[in-house]
Order: sequence, then C-alpha cells, then structure tokens
Amino acid sequence: MTLVPTTLGIDLGTSGLKLVLLGRDGSVVAEAEAAYDVEHPRPGRAESAPATWTTAIGAALDDLAARAAGLGEVAVRAVGVAGQMHAVVLVDDAGDAVVPAVLWTDARAADRLDRWRALPDAVRAPLANPLVPGMTGPVLDWFAAHDPATLDRAAHVLLPKDVVRAWLVDDPVLPVATTDRSDAAGTLLWDVPRDAWAADVVAHLDLPARLLPGVAPSDAVAGTTARLARWFPASGSAVPVVVGGGDTPAARLAVGAPGLHVNLGTGAQVMAALDRPEPVLDPLVHTFADTGAGPDARWYRLAAVQNAGLALGWALRVLGLGWSDGLALARTVPDGAGGVTFLPFLTGERGGVAGPDARGAWTGLREDTGRPELVRAAVEGMVFAVAAAVDLLDAAPAASAVAPVAGPPVS
Repeated sequence: MTLVPTTLGIDLGTSGLKLVLLGRDGSVVAEAEAAYDVEHPRPGRAESAPATWTTAIGAALDDLAARAAGLGEVAVRAVGVAGQMHAVVLVDDAGDAVVPAVLWTDARAADRLDRWRALPDAVRAPLANPLVPGMTGPVLDWFAAHDPATLDRAAHVLLPKDVVRAWLVDDPVLPVATTDRSDAAGTLLWDVPRDAWAADVVAHLDLPARLLPGVAPSDAVAGTTARLARWFPASGSAVPVVVGGGDTPAARLAVGAPGLHVNLGTGAQVMAALDRPEPVLDPLVHTFADTGAGPDARWYRLAAVQNAGLALGWALRVLGLGWSDGLALARTVPDGAGGVTFLPFLTGERGGVAGPDARGAWTGLREDTGRPELVRAAVEGMVFAVAAAVDLLDAAPAASAVAPVAGPPVS
C-alpha cells in the first residue's frame, strides 16, 4: 500500500472544531469536523468543559480516518493546532482543567473593567486594546475577586489551543504552561510595544503572575504524541506537535496577503497589517500579534464583531430553519427585507461596532412580515455589522498615544 505522508491541522473553534490532513504539496487529503454546544449556566456566562473539546477531537479523528481510508497508508508526520482566542482555562500542573473554560463571549467580568480603566494612563496605554470583559485578564481579575479558591487550585492559565496541545503531547519538550505570542497578545495582559507580558498591569491589579505561561514561537516543537497511531498506525509513536497559534492569526498566515482580511465564523474579524504598534488609550480596534517571532514578528489591527454567525444561527434556530434552507429563503426577498431591520447584538459588542450593553432586535415588523423577511433581515444585519467593522479600521485611533512605563517582563 502506498505511504501517504501528511500534516494534521486542528482548528478548535467556539462551537465546533475542524481537522484537515494536508499532503506534502499542501493539497487536502481529507477533512472532518465535530460540533459541540457552548454552555450558558446563567445569563451572561459562556463556558466549555475542555473534555468536550478532546472528546470532539476523538470523534472527528474517527471520521477523518474513515474518509482517508482507501487513499493509502496515511502517516501523520506533524501536528499544528490553532484555537479560539482570549478564553481562560485554569489548569493544574498536568494541564487538566480545574473548572470549565470561560470563553470570549462571557460577560461576567464587566464589573471589573472600572479597575482597568482606573490604571494610570502610562500603564494602560501599552495594552493598546479595547477593554473587553471576555478577555483573559479581566476574567482572571473576576476570579480573584469572586472565586479566589479556584485560582488557588490552579497552577497555570492557558488558552484553548494550549489545552488541546497538552492533551495531545505525551512526550513533552516544552512545559505544559506554554503559549505563543499570537494568543498572549489577545489577553489584555500583554505589553504590545514591548512584546512581552505586561508586568506593570499585573502588579497594579494584584493579579497572580505565577499563573502566566511561558511564551514560545508558534512553530516550536512542544513535544511528540503517540495518540494518532490509534487512527493512523503508520504515524508511529513520536509525531511532533508544534506550539500553534490563535485561530485568527493562523488564518492570516494561511491567507498570506497584506490587504484587508475578513474572517467570518461565530464572530467576525476584520484585519489589516500594522507595521509598528504604538501605545494608545481607549482604542476602538485591537492590536494583536501574528504567529511570527524574533525578526519575523509582525502585527495586525483588528475590528471585532462578536455577533456574526452566532446571531444569524440564533435567528435561523428560532425561525425553525437550517442553514441551507434559511439562506435559500433569504434570497427570495429583495434587498431591504421589506423594511425589516435586524440588530444582531445578542451578546453585546466590544465598544466599536456597538457597546457591551447593546442587544438584538427585529424592528420594522408589519402584518405581512413573514419568515423570508425575518431571515433576510438577519443576514443583512450580520453583513452591515461586519461593514461597520471595516469602517472602524479606516478611522483614526480613539485617543492619542501615551508613552509606556518601562518594566521587567513577567517570567
């Protein structure tokens, strides 16, 4: 049987994951995916048990192996992992979660943002990002205020892709507590101009610096895995697994273009390259790191929409429609949806396109309004929200730059 060397890519999303086997020439050998639900234990909360992710990987690998059957003796030679950003996964020394992961759409930390706004200008400006309650830093602050016992039980805080990587690796080269700069820069704990953990922010807010992971290049080998031999025996017992990166910068790497880039999923991200990041107070758009390191380190500006596919999917569910049928129905209605407007902000926004307290609504309803108009309005509402994010990238920064305070990196 012909040996087929491949690379396995894992994309851990908010509500599902995707796997792809790529041949040496970059061609797609096989693909698979698995969906899972985000838990909402109370209003404003969004959580996932990491065991849900690893269970989904096993199910998707079953499907992937079945799809690759008959193509030859598939051997996985390397694994790359990308994942949803900003979340908080508190883990023990072995990398096992001590509580469910708190996801980027979670709003519990909204009551902590006043503390962040009160930081001295020269301390806050190097964060160079809007203050968002679902980001790692504010959520850690929430745990410190409301559930310190859980922080005491935790050994590290990781990002979602780091947890999946730790599950895969059974012969580590790097510590479990490792992330990369593309994920670290999305935590509101990263000094953007210095490209390092923001030690002064951590100190001012009295956050547990001991939890912060080490940072390694995205393409560094974190260790090897024997797990894949169950599905692809020709892979052997020592498949290298790289550190990986956030899903958005990984998508930018795949696109490879310096121009405008729109990434559409549960949320939407509109991005453009940035040559040199600067400290800025209260920006409307994000400044994040790409997957490069050292002289290859680059940056990008990002305008985020939390409610993209999330809001459209909700609208389809309440209307009793699947994606294919719903979009086909939307095409039967002219532009403007018969005067119906849909605001997609079910979970609020980050303050650029809309505020954190914004909510969704259908307006302009009439006696003859039906499902076609409602679903057409939902599609248009999502598209106009993304268009508003594009406009934000063209706008000037919300405030002037502020000189940062020099300080040692957090180790």
